Amino acid sequence: MRAICLCFFLCFFSLTPVLGQDSISRPKIGLVLSGGGAKGLAHIGVLKVLEQNGVKVDYIAGTSMGAIVGGLYASGYTATELDSIFSAIDVSALIKDYIPRISKSFYEKRNDEIYALSLPFEDFRVGLPKALSRGMYNYNLMNTLLSHVRHIDDFNDLNTPFLCIATNLETGEAVILDKGYLPQAILASGAFPTLFAPVNIDGVDLLDGGIVNNYPIAELKNLGAELIIGVDVQDDLMSAKEIAGAKDVLSQLSSYSTIAQMKDKVGQTDIYIKPNIVGYSVVSFQDGDAIIQTGVDAANAVLEQIKLVGGNPEALEQQFVEKTYRDSLHVSDIKIQGLERLTRRYIHGKLGFEPNSTITFDDLSRGITRLNGTENFSGISYRFEQDQDPDKDVLVMDLVENPIDTYLRLGVHYDGLYKTAALVNLTKKNVLAKSDVMSLDVALGDNFRYNFNYFIDNGFYWSFGLNSKLNKFDHELPYALLVKAMGGNLDIPNAPYAFGINYSDLENRLFIQSSYAQKYVFSLGLEHRFLDLESKTLTNEKKRFDFSNYLGAFINVMMDSYDNKYFPRSGVLAKAEYRNFFYSSDYLGDFSNFSTVSAQFGIANRITSRLSFDYKVRMGALIGKTPSIGFGYYLGGYGFADKENIIPFYGYDFLTLGGNTYLMNLLEFDYEFLKRHHLNFSINFANTGDDIFSDLDWSHITKFSGYSLGYGMQTIIGPVEAKFTYSPDTGRTYGFVSVGFWF
Repeated sequence: MRAICLCFFLCFFSLTPVLGQDSISRPKIGLVLSGGGAKGLAHIGVLKVLEQNGVKVDYIAGTSMGAIVGGLYASGYTATELDSIFSAIDVSALIKDYIPRISKSFYEKRNDEIYALSLPFEDFRVGLPKALSRGMYNYNLMNTLLSHVRHIDDFNDLNTPFLCIATNLETGEAVILDKGYLPQAILASGAFPTLFAPVNIDGVDLLDGGIVNNYPIAELKNLGAELIIGVDVQDDLMSAKEIAGAKDVLSQLSSYSTIAQMKDKVGQTDIYIKPNIVGYSVVSFQDGDAIIQTGVDAANAVLEQIKLVGGNPEALEQQFVEKTYRDSLHVSDIKIQGLERLTRRYIHGKLGFEPNSTITFDDLSRGITRLNGTENFSGISYRFEQDQDPDKDVLVMDLVENPIDTYLRLGVHYDGLYKTAALVNLTKKNVLAKSDVMSLDVALGDNFRYNFNYFIDNGFYWSFGLNSKLNKFDHELPYALLVKAMGGNLDIPNAPYAFGINYSDLENRLFIQSSYAQKYVFSLGLEHRFLDLESKTLTNEKKRFDFSNYLGAFINVMMDSYDNKYFPRSGVLAKAEYRNFFYSSDYLGDFSNFSTVSAQFGIANRITSRLSFDYKVRMGALIGKTPSIGFGYYLGGYGFADKENIIPFYGYDFLTLGGNTYLMNLLEFDYEFLKRHHLNFSINFANTGDDIFSDLDWSHITKFSGYSLGYGMQTIIGPVEAKFTYSPDTGRTYGFVSVGFWF
């Protein structure tokens, strides 16, 4: 019956305008696209069939995923182009704020790599985040894809007039978005509650339009559409037997109103297309090809009706718009709105560029991603306004500073050196100055430790910091190693093979720092150290090996582009530090000025999609007289957060090898046989002892070697690893277990 009515409808419009006209006058065709998350990819399949049959769409209205597909189509993308776009998208990043490690500052990297849980903490109450994601990946993507229409603020001026629907968070009313900044409007229409944060437009917080109007057919008719093609990817109501749990109950409750509305709206739709999306969810983006095919199949099921309104040989040509992408944009000015606690230079530093800069959209996306990773903003949006010079753009940023500036963070860890520890962290921002952060870590367990940081972050301008940390453990050191470290003057009759040592190291640093592009950092400052090293097994007067304060200065540089600290698959790591100690309270009575030099270089890369390698070379040297065993270098063991002088080394127990100099090479192959499950094989070589670099043959002399076969699993609390190690030097084997992030 609908097909018969459609025929009469078309005949009427073909006869009424002008007699003798060569071309048939057809009704204005409107396309309405419903929301449905990943299921909305079926819209692309429908668009393919419409294009193949010469259907020229005159108006588009959409909600949620329908707004995303519809907005892109309205800007001039073809269905084939949309298919290619969504096939290349990072699926996991669509539904969460994926922030690559390289886009985070060194402070932010550290947060991700030692804390298992981070919660807002205000007025001594722990809260929960309002949403899992701010949707910045989607926003950056839409800005890039829609750059060719970035100066259009009336959606009627697009290649195809367009509107989308959002929901007012406060009133629950529907909001029609037909003007403004297109990427922002699209993001607001698709801001699924609790998954994505609300989008603020003109002072109003907006959520997913599917809550109130998931099929905006009336709004489409108001645009001028005379014949409606509708694509509905909403779920039907489930039977009692199909409802398996709380998730299904919530889904059923949210579907009542939209399905009730659809009963009347289906009757108003001239060509109604209902893809079979049973078995797919709102996050089934990994099944994109199959979902698109459901759209093709559903459109082909009503192909005869589509042919009645098609037949325009120029439809595809009229749909296609030449996207004049430019490799670069000239940003003449950056207007920043919403700043109270933070400074403009902090924003410039995170963006990585200043006004009057030439950038690419990739540069902009990386800068916005860096801002998003700071946790300083609950809302980030931006748009482009045309400068008086048509070849230049003004970047307008609307920032909503995060009202939560205090966080409680937790972590757990176990290894064979520090044993069991629970980590409690309290972080407070904007304490004494704009853009500052204060953080205190306390490790509670077998060995009490703390780490206090205060840092004023000025991006690539000079920043200032203060750090204080206490490191403690007790372990046994080989007697021969102690003798060597003390210059051969540790004469104890009937000495055992090893001595138990209580190690306590307090380190305080005051420094200035400059960073660039989140992966380069340069620091210099002053350092105070207090060492308390005492044997728990000796009872004579030589049982305490140090009880001194030291003052010195340091300078260091670092470059870190590893994609993952624990299981790197790409990137480079380079570190170097020089320290000079010029004063000591001199507990042992023989202090003289000395320096230390340490360096590390690493490179990781993929061999196949699952197999990768990581190669590292490390060295350290003490220049001058060794003041105490606390400044020696010690190698052995695995699984702990190594210091500059306590280094993991396979094949030997903790702190087994050492001297005042060392050189070490490590090659590790990692195979991710299942997602987040790793098998790895490692080999390391080292030369360590006293003044090894004074011998010209040091570079090719290997005194110690070891091998490791291990398994690792990435979990919410950090890596869980087991290593079986062997050294051909001694013929001995050691097993090491490490649980949780290292701290």
